[in-house]
Amino acid sequence: MTFTGLGLKWQMVFFGLGNPGREYQLTRHNIGFLVLDFLARIFRCRFRFFPDYAEAYSEKEGLFLVKPLLYMNNSGVVVKEYLTKRSDSFLVICDDLNLPFGEIRFRKKGSDGGHQGLKNIIYHLNTERFPRLRIGIGGPTNLSYTAYVLSEFTKIEKEKLPCLLERISEALLLFLKEGIEKAMNRFNRKNLLEER
Repeated sequence: MTFTGLGLKWQMVFFGLGNPGREYQLTRHNIGFLVLDFLARIFRCRFRFFPDYAEAYSEKEGLFLVKPLLYMNNSGVVVKEYLTKRSDSFLVICDDLNLPFGEIRFRKKGSDGGHQGLKNIIYHLNTERFPRLRIGIGGPTNLSYTAYVLSEFTKIEKEKLPCLLERISEALLLFLKEGIEKAMNRFNRKNLLEER
């Protein structure tokens, strides 16, 4: 699958939330990083690493992919600092305990919903009025929330991840081309894995 020629009339930044380090690579909390990795492969761009963030830029699409590297709870520090350098439109991509695995939800604004990364971004930007894509990771049955989000996806979930990441990328492409309303109407609260 390749996405080319989006023809954007503006620059766009996708902030994917997660934690740096190999030990967190395939944990549920890192779905934001996984989405950006998938997009970087599609757009054939590579991440450059800086002290506080990693950045990939696809010039053809006018799209910046940014991973905050100060750990989830300090994501807002990076987002605020990055946006002082460029006042582009942006979208935050993160996990959501309240959505089943396979579901996503675009939102134009809103509270943090208990998500520490979003909470920190809201604090540093001093506003809840920014768009985000929340990706369902399901909820814990016998673990604390913290232990659950920092645990790896199950074997079955890992097998489904490539398909899920592809579908999420399609949703993000629609968001880029036609806006958040179209993306919300098309993808919110639908199981992306069952639609195939």
